[in-house]
Amino acid sequence: MEATLFWIGCGLGAYGVILRQIFKRDLWVEKKVVSVFLHLLFMGAVGALVGFVFSASTDLHGPSPRWPVAGALAGLVWGLGQLLWNKFGPEGSTRLLAGDLEWVETSFSAILLASVIMYAVVQAFKIPSGSMENTLLIGDHLFVNKFIYGIRVPFSTKRVFKLRYVKRGEVVVFEARPKTILSSDERRRGVKKDFIKRAVGLAGDNIEIKNKQLFVNGRPDPNPYPVYKSRITYPAARLGLSSGDYQKYWESGQFAELRREQIGDNFGPVKVPPGCYFVMGDNRDGSFDARFWGPLPNRLLKGKGWIVYWPLSRIKVIK
Repeated sequence: MEATLFWIGCGLGAYGVILRQIFKRDLWVEKKVVSVFLHLLFMGAVGALVGFVFSASTDLHGPSPRWPVAGALAGLVWGLGQLLWNKFGPEGSTRLLAGDLEWVETSFSAILLASVIMYAVVQAFKIPSGSMENTLLIGDHLFVNKFIYGIRVPFSTKRVFKLRYVKRGEVVVFEARPKTILSSDERRRGVKKDFIKRAVGLAGDNIEIKNKQLFVNGRPDPNPYPVYKSRITYPAARLGLSSGDYQKYWESGQFAELRREQIGDNFGPVKVPPGCYFVMGDNRDGSFDARFWGPLPNRLLKGKGWIVYWPLSRIKVIK
């Protein structure tokens, strides 16, 4: 979302430059058709921006395309309403574009600043599923700390200004791995999603699950937050794999096609590769996590779950 906001801000800036050149050189100012076209284009873009921000702020899995489209249509209707209300008199062209320029100059810097804050400092999310119950419930709104693990340099895997590394047991937000988490239809449509899970294993850790009990490096995980909503414990599936092949299949995400009954309650052992994490949902019986789609690379990490701020009855620091 932050990248989209950045490019929207750049687009507004470019539109502002065009309007300034129009006023500076007296280009098309008195041509009503051009003025109306530019004004409606601007209002449609503003409506799409509002719809995009609304959609993205209400779903951890990213914005739905229907809201930007609805926002663009609403913006066009509003722009037409302005034209009819003002009756578009002799000085209408100049007044119309001058109003657009004022809005652009006001919003340009604000949108760019918001995109920088969302990319590097803090971002709001909404929980869309029950995979983290009872720590996080469906509909919870939370802030994610995006600078604690370092600010990711765009178009690279490097991070700068890192305060510290991920600690075992922390709740993290990350970008979904397209090949293993998303469906074939979502991959075809280029859908991008963010997930939230608990980092139960770090690079080099040996992970194994026996009858729903998680073991990290041979010791039972002391984490008190997991819940088990199914009374049934499924036995280990006979996959016919050697320990080496099991590790390779898991790392490549080939377990994503398996049913929960096959590896959900009895899993591993596997070793978390360098630069990766093993993440699980606290709702162990209702979470599609690293057991199935493999290790989480550090490059996909977005930040640490920080504070639930809505609803008011659930305000808390996420642990």
